[in-house]
Amino acid sequence: MKVKINRNAAKVMKEMLTNEDAKGDMLRVIVSERHGSHVHYALTYSKPTPYDEVVHTDKDVDVLVDTREDMLDGIWIQFFYVPEPGFEITNPSKGNVGHH
Repeated sequence: MKVKINRNAAKVMKEMLTNEDAKGDMLRVIVSERHGSHVHYALTYSKPTPYDEVVHTDKDVDVLVDTREDMLDGIWIQFFYVPEPGFEITNPSKGNVGHH
């Protein structure tokens, strides 16, 4: 599985992992909604399961992805500060755009 993140996302994700809500868990990317061939993504906290792959990104942030979910392979996690702060999670390899 492949996961790319931009520099801003890495910074925010590292901060999220130090938050007390993380409780020692890892960040997981999930498919939160499906609309035909279009999906939406979300970030959650979780512990690894037997179906997960821990993806080591080039920005020193590890992300959990469920290997049974094809739409997670090739995701790109970005964080933008304008027009308002937030994540944008897309999967260009699947021709799909989704938002967190």
